[in-house]
Amino acid sequence: MAKEKQENELETGVKSAGSIDMAIEQKKDNLVSETTKTLKVSNLIEEFENEQLKKELPEIYVGDTVKVGVKITEGNKERVQPYEGVVIAKRHGGINQTITVRRIFQGIGVERVFMLHSPQVASLKVERRGKVRRAKLFYLRDRVGKATRVKQRFDR
Repeated sequence: MAKEKQENELETGVKSAGSIDMAIEQKKDNLVSETTKTLKVSNLIEEFENEQLKKELPEIYVGDTVKVGVKITEGNKERVQPYEGVVIAKRHGGINQTITVRRIFQGIGVERVFMLHSPQVASLKVERRGKVRRAKLFYLRDRVGKATRVKQRFDR
């Protein structure tokens, strides 16, 4: 009797060990399939972003005076309004790339942030290159009148 009980216990132990191995293999399969799915999704997002990038953007540097054509919708009409000013900051990269443009309008400083790859930006033209030694020109906010001018650069 005792030998039969031991044999039964050994058989059930072997069966349970086999079922544990099967469960582990199934979990591994699930993990692998989940990671491959996320990789595919990230590739899709990357491809979509690359399609949305504008190809004909000029090289823009901080200190440049640029003219940005902004699409404005009024009712059912759409027009392009130019916004000209000095680039005081560049941020991010890829599809999220932005520039901050500052201009003086009726004696008041106005800053506007443009997403370069946005469909709202119709055109972008560099009017003149600026010679600056900073990555961000926030100090221009404190300046008034002729002190806000940036020297011109001729080598680019």
